[in-house]
Amino acid sequence: MNLPSKRTIVFLTGAFVHHSCWDDWRSYFESKGYTTIAPPWPHKDASPEELRNSQPNRQIAANRLPDLTRYYEEKVRALPEKPILIGHSIGGLIVQLLLQQGLGYAGVAIHSVPPQGIMTFKWSFLKAGWGPLGFFTSTKQSFLMSFDQWKYAFTNGMNDDAQKDAYYKQAIPESKLIVRDTITRAARVNFSNPHAPLLLTSGSTDHTIPASLNYSNYKKYRKSNSVTDYKAFEGRNHFVLGQPTWKEDAGFILDWLNRQGA
Repeated sequence: MNLPSKRTIVFLTGAFVHHSCWDDWRSYFESKGYTTIAPPWPHKDASPEELRNSQPNRQIAANRLPDLTRYYEEKVRALPEKPILIGHSIGGLIVQLLLQQGLGYAGVAIHSVPPQGIMTFKWSFLKAGWGPLGFFTSTKQSFLMSFDQWKYAFTNGMNDDAQKDAYYKQAIPESKLIVRDTITRAARVNFSNPHAPLLLTSGSTDHTIPASLNYSNYKKYRKSNSVTDYKAFEGRNHFVLGQPTWKEDAGFILDWLNRQGA
């Protein structure tokens, strides 16, 4: 089989963070011969500081999961070949939704928000998610994590200076509706459907998406005969893309992609 000399990777950003979170990852995979893109979410094509200063942002507040999934679908369909899809958090969920449509050569879901029906009552998950869900507050206003919320939900375990730097560089407002959509039919996956090779990864210290959720997500795919793999990393929080260990994670993903012929 003759594979193309280059294959495109589409990086799918998660909620609450700027798409520049992929910059180091893009450089790494481009150095290995891949072409990469990391499209910003709708209404988020500005600097993190500009977006924070726009809080409350009604345009961002109106973002919904079905629209975001279609947005990425259009990006993928416009490419000359099936790309590799690598997503973090809600981006990882959208990777799974796009693979259901046959829209990827392979997919990697990093600390993925799970599809509909997979839940946990672990305290860290409930605490990290309560503010973003925005119950009893207007959904017409976007949600911006405070620094204390960011420290718990994203950068727990890092020193204070690193947490401040991460917040300044990456934290942006988010839609409460898009977070709520992840527990509706908009996030439904038929796990018995055939799909392109899929890797799910988790982190042992992630408060927002505990590793147990990612493992439960992985186990659901046992109904399918398609390639589905799982890797748990020690010491990774939800800011996994920007931790000092990011290159180790990227290297593991690269090796996995090579085994899939990518």
